[in-house]
Amino acid sequence: MIQPEQQYREEFVYTQEQVKEFARFSGDNNPIHLNAEYAAATPFKKPIMHGMIGAGVISRVFGIKFPGEGTIYMSQLLEFKRPMFVDVVYEAVITVKSVDREKHTGIFTTEVIDKATSKVCISGEAHMMNKEKI
Repeated sequence: MIQPEQQYREEFVYTQEQVKEFARFSGDNNPIHLNAEYAAATPFKKPIMHGMIGAGVISRVFGIKFPGEGTIYMSQLLEFKRPMFVDVVYEAVITVKSVDREKHTGIFTTEVIDKATSKVCISGEAHMMNKEKI
């Protein structure tokens, strides 16, 4: 069973090929994600990843690692604070904020941090259910 203040961390990196694949299946072909020439004329100077790719690692962690199998998303608030780029090492940090054992639910803080700069790129809060692990 998870406990308040318990934390899980996972490093990850995405490639431009994964960004292209996300654009293909999501239909979000915004050139800021796919076209280096277009992105060079923006404040970012190079393509940025779709925000939901960065947030997607949070779903993976909840579903298979922490709390793990059987976890159901009930809600997720996200704030995209900084752009994310391919081939950069990031870390997802999931912290248990509170648990309700009767309802088998928990509230978690969720962050994605740039490992090199320690700056938060995505922050949020998630409400999860897991009958066996909460």
